[in-house]
Amino acid sequence: MSFFVGVVVFALGIAATIALHEFGHMRSALACGMVVRRFYVGFGPTVFKVRRGGIEYGLKAIPLGGFCDIAGMTIHDELGEVPADKAMVNKPAWQRVFVLLGGILMNLLLAFVLIYAVAVSVGLPNRDADFSAVVESTGCVAPAQNEDGSLAPCAGEGPAAAAGMRAGDKVVAVDGQPVESFMQLREKLMEKPGQTVQLEVQRGAETLSLSVPLESVTRRSTSGEVITVGAAGIVGARPSNTMVEYNPLSAVGGAARFYGMMFEGTVKGLVAFPGKIPGVMASVVGAPRDEESPMSVVGASRIGGELAQQSQWPTFVMLLASLNFFLALFNLLPFPPLDGGHIAVVVYEKLRDAWRRMRGLAPAGPADYLKLMPLTYAVTAALLLVGVVTIAADIVNPIRLF
Repeated sequence: MSFFVGVVVFALGIAATIALHEFGHMRSALACGMVVRRFYVGFGPTVFKVRRGGIEYGLKAIPLGGFCDIAGMTIHDELGEVPADKAMVNKPAWQRVFVLLGGILMNLLLAFVLIYAVAVSVGLPNRDADFSAVVESTGCVAPAQNEDGSLAPCAGEGPAAAAGMRAGDKVVAVDGQPVESFMQLREKLMEKPGQTVQLEVQRGAETLSLSVPLESVTRRSTSGEVITVGAAGIVGARPSNTMVEYNPLSAVGGAARFYGMMFEGTVKGLVAFPGKIPGVMASVVGAPRDEESPMSVVGASRIGGELAQQSQWPTFVMLLASLNFFLALFNLLPFPPLDGGHIAVVVYEKLRDAWRRMRGLAPAGPADYLKLMPLTYAVTAALLLVGVVTIAADIVNPIRLF
């Protein structure tokens, strides 16, 4: 499949993810007896709209967003002909929280469905697979890398072979620092062009220390930039048992375990998110782009195009699952206008009224959202700024997988 088609398909997947998020809000609101007035996918000019069951459904020109208009979300929302007892703000707190969680729960459910689909079709990565730095072969070191990714011709035995390294050796440390995978070994060697490193190697029952003078060579980063790195002439052995296959029943447990791992990874990613923004801003003006930096929908769609072009469909689907995790957990942050901000208001009302009861006072009623507008504007402005910066970085300095 072409790169362009992959980009379009992934962008449609993002649109579906957002639409299903809003659908989760709508269904939970209807289940709680609230009135949903409008359900739209996208933003910008309206392309078409239709009214069914008292709800106006519509599609807007840019299908990368959406909203679900629930009557009476705040005390400032005009109800019109909607009865007061059906207004969201007048419903019990648990129902309001349930509706606010509706979109988040939908994304979490969709993430599980996507992971399960991959588990049943091709299997999931084996967390117990051995990715240690085992040497498959040694050889010469290419002095440069061509624009198409191929390596320039080379000759000779290479530094690792000259130092006595053999096929089957397992590298466990570089200059005293442990390495657990061939990828870690490669990264540590690349950081030391022209330097001599001490490699701790396990060969059967023996542990050897090999002194390897690294060659200084040029390679191309994922952004196409020519960089100088260290190389030893080592080819890593391909790990075995990297995937676990499942049947439809066993895939439930396998998907659940992988789900937990992705959930944990997303939480860690959100914690690290603010600290990565300065690096993204710097990449817009020419600094190297961190491969683990945040991406916009533009960058994610571009990665989806690369995966489709390489027929990496399981990874394509997993990327969509990861997007659902991010959307769900990001919306839990307790800042308006995010869902978590609205939930925080409901929690505040309950705690405030509990304190009032302890003092013999009546409940104070729904919170005044007008007092939150400065914070809402500040958070919205910050989100827009981050969005613009990441889109700019994804255009001028995109992350590339291949």
